[in-house]
Amino acid sequence: MNPRSDCSTQRLNGDKPDDIARAVKILQAGGLVALPTETVYGLGADAAKDQAVAGIFAAKGRPADHPLIVHIASANEMTRWARDIPEAAWKLAAEFWPGPLTLILKRAPGMADAASGGLDTIGLRVPGHPVAQALLQAFGGGIAAPSANRFGRISPTCAEHVLAELDGRIDAVIDGGVCSVGLESTILDLSGLVPRVLRPGKVTADMLAAVIGTLDEAPSGESSRTPGSLEAHYAPATPLRLVPSQGLEAEVERLTATGVVVVLARQEPQSNASCRWIQLPGDAVAYGHDLYARLREADALGVNYILIESPPSGTDWMAVNDRLKRAAAGSGVVKSA
Repeated sequence: MNPRSDCSTQRLNGDKPDDIARAVKILQAGGLVALPTETVYGLGADAAKDQAVAGIFAAKGRPADHPLIVHIASANEMTRWARDIPEAAWKLAAEFWPGPLTLILKRAPGMADAASGGLDTIGLRVPGHPVAQALLQAFGGGIAAPSANRFGRISPTCAEHVLAELDGRIDAVIDGGVCSVGLESTILDLSGLVPRVLRPGKVTADMLAAVIGTLDEAPSGESSRTPGSLEAHYAPATPLRLVPSQGLEAEVERLTATGVVVVLARQEPQSNASCRWIQLPGDAVAYGHDLYARLREADALGVNYILIESPPSGTDWMAVNDRLKRAAAGSGVVKSA
């Protein structure tokens, strides 16, 4: 399906079996359906139909060589999509699926060429959201689904976010409420000799190592070919700057002298007429849950700058810091429609 502006996107109710059935028919016909997962909303198409998957790239404005994640209903379906599956994959699936973990495996011959970006590997995940599970069970196949937003922009965590960017460009969105995790899945590459985390998420490296042993900590040399790992990603149109806690007050003072600023911070709000303050949770999990919604809120205010108090370091905060670094790198660029 090509991007279009001549009709609106259907909004379906994830609690209604009839609406799930409508979504299945759209997917079977080669259309695009945004679906809720526990991480973020995904833009789904039949992973086995390259023409349907091409519609995802067109709707998002995503480069066609950038691989997608294929969502499946259960670990038992791995053998349809992947080959030479290591024992580690089965152990991790038993521990973390359904859940926010994507496994990179060797791709089965003839499967999902478009969804894999032409690579000989494929990313697979069993989502934990009940609506995503209902859709996958009813559909009976794999659904390729990157985040349901324009390429490089802030990921959506509710149906309203999807419609704000893709209304009229996709066939339907299934409303399943607000995503419980709020950050994209951890991506673990099992296609090489040693497992390697390509994107941090709620499932941490320590949690993975506890199941399968040592991970490769060397940086990946193919970041542009991994979902969500471009240097600039998850970005607002408003220029975004990360500022250490001890320097936040001075930076607010400096920038409000020439413009209007919105601050996202864990610390208590400051009093400044040219500054709007949005307080974020001090806990890493709650912070990650709220981050994208608060970034969208800040971006919509039409201010000159978004300042974000740099979160703590450490394993628990790794996914948050990863997303913020990429958001800052891609911010300040108005993405074309």
